[in-house]
Amino acid sequence: MKNRFDLIIFDWDGTLINSIDWITSCLQHAAVQYDCPIPEPQAAKDVIGLSIIKAMQTLFPEADKQMQEQLVSSYSRKYFSKQISQDDLFPGVYGMLVQLNEAGYRLAVATGKTRTGLQEALQATGTEELFCITRCADETASKPDPRMINEIIQHTSTAKERSLMVGDSIHDLQMARNAHISAMAVSCGAHSAEYLQQYNPLLCLQQPTELLNII
Repeated sequence: MKNRFDLIIFDWDGTLINSIDWITSCLQHAAVQYDCPIPEPQAAKDVIGLSIIKAMQTLFPEADKQMQEQLVSSYSRKYFSKQISQDDLFPGVYGMLVQLNEAGYRLAVATGKTRTGLQEALQATGTEELFCITRCADETASKPDPRMINEIIQHTSTAKERSLMVGDSIHDLQMARNAHISAMAVSCGAHSAEYLQQYNPLLCLQQPTELLNII
């Protein structure tokens, strides 16, 4: 698989940064705040990667629009109460991104986060300059719609057959499938390797840093 790709598009939460448990906790916290049914941990993990609005609609389908907006606000307050740093990245991820950059790969992020959330995370982890473009759910379509990937590919003028999506959720893999590009899964985040394999990724890695031995 050497020299097969020029562009690597990473998901953020659960792929590059170890944030799944914290996001799950924040989603459950929002439910408690507004006396909504508290989602089981896996149910909360299943919506990570979607836009936060779409996630709330999925978790709390009986909530009206006003309640869903209140849930989003409660989630956001809790989520941003935690300071993150480069130490929150999965082990070796920062060095991997630097090494991939130095090897000539173009790197991008496609995430369900808001632009505000991603910018804070990029700055806190010192990774902002390592990506040539990042796309967020509140400035384009939510996963699994392929628009994020298509916009990144258009911006970088990369052929689809030279583009790779790397993600930890079925939403990432379905988005890649919808965009007609290759995908690799990582099982360190929201979904298990067994679940991810249903989407036929090229490979299912335990950690993103395994990429360095493959591409």
